[in-house]
Amino acid sequence: MTNATADVPVAPPRRSPLHERHTALGAKFAAFGGWQMPLEYAGGGVLAEHTAVRTAVGVFDVSHLGKARVTGPGAVDFVNSCLTNDLDRIAAGKAQYTLCCDDATGGVVDDIIAYRYADDHVFLVPNAANTAEVVRRLRAAAPPSVTVTDEHEAHAVLAVQGPQSAELLDKLGLPTGHEYMSFSTGILDGAEVVVCRTGYTGEHGYELVVPAGSAVAVWDALHAAGTAYGLRACGLGARDTLRTEMGYPLHGQDLSLEITPVQARSGWAVGWQKPAFWGRDVLLAEKAAGPRRTLRGLEAVDRGIPRAGMTAYAGDTAIGTVTSGTFSPTRKVGIALALLDTAAGIADGETVELDVRGRRAAVRVVRPPFVTPSVK
Repeated sequence: MTNATADVPVAPPRRSPLHERHTALGAKFAAFGGWQMPLEYAGGGVLAEHTAVRTAVGVFDVSHLGKARVTGPGAVDFVNSCLTNDLDRIAAGKAQYTLCCDDATGGVVDDIIAYRYADDHVFLVPNAANTAEVVRRLRAAAPPSVTVTDEHEAHAVLAVQGPQSAELLDKLGLPTGHEYMSFSTGILDGAEVVVCRTGYTGEHGYELVVPAGSAVAVWDALHAAGTAYGLRACGLGARDTLRTEMGYPLHGQDLSLEITPVQARSGWAVGWQKPAFWGRDVLLAEKAAGPRRTLRGLEAVDRGIPRAGMTAYAGDTAIGTVTSGTFSPTRKVGIALALLDTAAGIADGETVELDVRGRRAAVRVVRPPFVTPSVK
């Protein structure tokens, strides 16, 4: 019998403009949202990279992240009527974490960083796998005066994270003094670099948005200057352990079309008083009634390491599922995020159990983050 999909071409994974630099550093690659990106590097791996970010400085290539631009008269008002957070809370030159929700279900299409340049100009950074869908939804809703442009491959994004990040960027003449969740523009090796005080690690850090054609020059400059600061190239494996220690959600695991911001305890990123945003009615109803499940933190009591998909139990009753789990290099303990049934009535500090390959392992329910934040 002929395989009906055998003749359907499979698109090759996209590659970062820094792919050859990663190869030279001995990177182990993995697929992320249709991109081939470094998971970890030779000479230390995830543990060493994680530690570098917590104690010195690490640089991540996150060029797989999406980039989209919304321009034209009323661009801010249009984006504000679609995405959850309230762009009127921030001024030009500021960035904001927000969510694109499905209007019918309230589920999360994607989580996004929105850069407010001006009333007629918003730059969006969605996740790699969801960029096309976010752009599609915005284009379908945009009035004639507003243009939505997919710039996914036009820019590279480098995350410089850690307690030495400001000193490193200062050395290169890039701006560092702006406040958390704001952005400024500098020049490095002739390239315009947008420097935003954001990150996904819990440390003081910056994300640099640069033209794709200038990515190699900026990467090389960071590494040349970074030796004195303990700079280490970091892969997306360390990015995951760092974000999990902070309790930051990952779309596709802790947020999804099946998981609403109310369930994920991301209501702080919703402008509840706004007259309109996608999913508003259903999310207001869920908030008023109380969600049937909520995202909680778990900390291993014994040597077990929680993993996504494991079932949580209170006695013999299944009460939820782990959405993200890992070993915390900082705490030296297993940690997780899990959706637990609200009806189970489990309070912070109580112990539940996980099914770890057929055996029960005790975990304590806690409120993230699992480490002390240093983002500001």
